[in-house]
Amino acid sequence: MKTRLIFVRHAEAEGNFNRVFHGWYDSRITEKGHKQAKAVAERLADVPVDIIYSSSLTRTLQTAQYIADIKKLPIIRTDKMKEINGGDWENIAWDAIPGLYPNENYTWENEPHMHQMPNGENMEEFYNRILKEVMDIIRKNKGKNVCVVTHGTAIRAMLCRFYGKSLKYMKNIYWHDNTSVTIVDYNDENDDFEVVLEGDIVHLGVELSTIQNQEWWQSYMESMRKK
Repeated sequence: MKTRLIFVRHAEAEGNFNRVFHGWYDSRITEKGHKQAKAVAERLADVPVDIIYSSSLTRTLQTAQYIADIKKLPIIRTDKMKEINGGDWENIAWDAIPGLYPNENYTWENEPHMHQMPNGENMEEFYNRILKEVMDIIRKNKGKNVCVVTHGTAIRAMLCRFYGKSLKYMKNIYWHDNTSVTIVDYNDENDDFEVVLEGDIVHLGVELSTIQNQEWWQSYMESMRKK
């Protein structure tokens, strides 16, 4: 039996716009974020969705609400699909992190599978938390089309499992834009995942994109090409 998972990254939030780390810090989506959320909801209007799950943080719930309104479905909130707990990184500007936490910044950028948030989660704990919840969602909704609104780090980490790789592979997975859509099918006969679509933003265009309009993106893309 096939269960389809439609992962949506939350719309642009205050942390994305201001380039501040927000893991469990509970920010809201921006004016552009509302436009992005409306666009992804309209994009999914004709896509079969039987049930909607969302991380319990405000930025994901606000995004999910646009989808829920179009689909006329309730939102099931789950703390277990929240972003990684950043501990001391929470609400710190990205530009300040390398100076304040050079060792942790290095692992975040280069060896994310080994990353430990100071006084927060490490990547392996986070990975196990979200994958356990995904498997529980599948168990409860076998054969259905499930929309899950979650976070950027969560999607990157989960894709390691979906591609049949170890968490070490995470450094090879791109950051996806806000409201990007990733579709994954799970076949319970062989306990296997198939990635159907990854990080798609056809509904945005350049004007509504977040990352394509930020300076860090170009240097990030260059570093990814060198890996």
